[in-house]
Amino acid sequence: MGAVVELGRRARDASRALGQASTGAKDAALLAAAEILLDRGPEILEANTADLDAAVADGLDGAAVDRLRLTDARIEGMAGGLRQVAGLPDPIGEVLDGFRRPNGLDIERVRVPLGVVAIIYENRPNVTSDAAGICLKSGNAALLRGSSTALRSNQAIAAALRDGAEKAGLPADAVILVEDTSHETAVEVMQLTEYVDCLIPRGGPSLIRSILDNATVPVIIDGDGNCHVYVDAAADLDQALDIVVNSKTNRPGVCNAAESLVIHRDVAEAFLPRIAQVLTDAGVELRGDEPARLLSPMGVATEGDFGREFLGLEMTVAIAAAKAAVEATDVLKKSIGGDSEKPAASEP
Repeated sequence: MGAVVELGRRARDASRALGQASTGAKDAALLAAAEILLDRGPEILEANTADLDAAVADGLDGAAVDRLRLTDARIEGMAGGLRQVAGLPDPIGEVLDGFRRPNGLDIERVRVPLGVVAIIYENRPNVTSDAAGICLKSGNAALLRGSSTALRSNQAIAAALRDGAEKAGLPADAVILVEDTSHETAVEVMQLTEYVDCLIPRGGPSLIRSILDNATVPVIIDGDGNCHVYVDAAADLDQALDIVVNSKTNRPGVCNAAESLVIHRDVAEAFLPRIAQVLTDAGVELRGDEPARLLSPMGVATEGDFGREFLGLEMTVAIAAAKAAVEATDVLKKSIGGDSEKPAASEP
């Protein structure tokens, strides 16, 4: 426990400086980190290759390997994300609302940093950059604990972020990576009540269950579910086709890939055969409800399929009846609330 406590103490110390940092200093740190990520691209890819080789040797499935993999384009995406965050308005100091008491006293609700934000996540090294960047912009120290499969990649990325912070005159400990990836250490992070102000998990059901069972710090947990694309009767069908194909095939193994397609009845006959052909040619296996199967050949979708996170080239299709907005919402609620068969190691 001592090592984790020391990391928490260091993060707390850094958070005090970050909470007082100017917008210019925080933005400079983010921009510097973006440049360092690009400059160190070969080193980061070398570390990632070692992680990938070990993961493949350990039998990690294809979707998980894709989430782990970094490329030049993905490193550029991380750098671009840091630049985008730097370009956002500084939330700290924003006055949300207020009022004046009869005695003349002004009462205001103002945004302030939380302090230390701990993030436990699985397998995706880009989260190291994304999470740290958002924390830094909002004046919070980031205490990061990634997965063992991505350790080398995370170390290389975290080093770039730390150097970026230092280059801008901020403490390197604005970003701290917990390098012990054991389950016991993760639980210790969940219980750092003296130092962690908020814990955010990004992972599958097993991680969420562990958080619920063990965490004693404040936690933000998102709900289960998956991503649907709804094509309305008023949609531009050419644009809709591009959106659906991209949302399913660009990176099917990540949590924000589309898993279900819902089409308004009035455009289903014109749209479904087109999109089904394009998706099938791209290797996507479609499973539909009965109205969808009448319009295009595809497999049978069970009730559980509409609530399933496939994390691969599979997709369910449903046709929404009249009163599209109401009916589509009902379909989504029903599918998300259905019996999920998500793999235990999936990420939200």
